[in-house]
Amino acid sequence: MPKNKFQDVVFTIIMATIMVFGMVVYNVTLNTGGVSTDTFLFALRELPIMVPIAFVLEFFVVGKIARKLAFTVMRPDDRPQFITYAISICICCIMCPIMSLVATFLFKDTKTFGVWIQTWGMNFPMAIFYQMFYCGPLVRLISRTIFKDKK
Repeated sequence: MPKNKFQDVVFTIIMATIMVFGMVVYNVTLNTGGVSTDTFLFALRELPIMVPIAFVLEFFVVGKIARKLAFTVMRPDDRPQFITYAISICICCIMCPIMSLVATFLFKDTKTFGVWIQTWGMNFPMAIFYQMFYCGPLVRLISRTIFKDKK
């Protein structure tokens, strides 16, 4: 986990990029009914729009709220891995509806409450799964590799 503000910024940029890319690929796949080369190209085109939104939300708002929520069920002396998992879950629980709302307004043909709820409902299981089993561990590995402690 990040140890200072610079590391936190880098970690959040990497996390937002990988998480957004995976979720956009998932949503494009849902909309088109399958995965092709175009799916990944379309996802790359959405990154410049969605990554800055995700970064700003997570870094300045959601991250702080998620930590407070996580520590309503965790104690500071609990295992660090479990604290990390609790924070990750809380971030997903907040970011998923917000990013689904943003995507509904920016990319959906019909921009209704029902479409947003459907988008959120379709995205949430995937967001949790992707965060906990793929994206989170990968980004933590990348972060540890970049910011190795010199002994």
